[in-house]
Amino acid sequence: MIRRLYATDDSAATTILRLVLGVVFFAHGAQKMLGWFGGYGFSGTMGFVTGAMHIPAPLAVLAIAAEFFGGIGLILGFLTRIAAFGIAMNMLVAIATVHSKFGLFMNWSGTQKGEVSNIICL
Repeated sequence: MIRRLYATDDSAATTILRLVLGVVFFAHGAQKMLGWFGGYGFSGTMGFVTGAMHIPAPLAVLAIAAEFFGGIGLILGFLTRIAAFGIAMNMLVAIATVHSKFGLFMNWSGTQKGEVSNIICL
């Protein structure tokens, strides 16, 4: 079983996919963890998520860590299956808690009900 966690293939397509997704999730995680790219940082994100969204603090920490460290893991190719699993669980929760009410499409014009900020999409 441990061997399967470390197994890799030589596909250029999976490498490109891993790098692109890694950069996207690292950037979103860095907003929440470090306050980079216009984010609120760890304390600001924790305050919002635990206060306004009523998500328990340990789960909020896991969500932030999954995006930040999972993105790094995907970029570096380190424990990619574990990193991808953490990110997938994070996105399933985001779909179930936020996006299921309003759909999965961006509100480009601002006229669609349910515009949510990036911080909510843990």
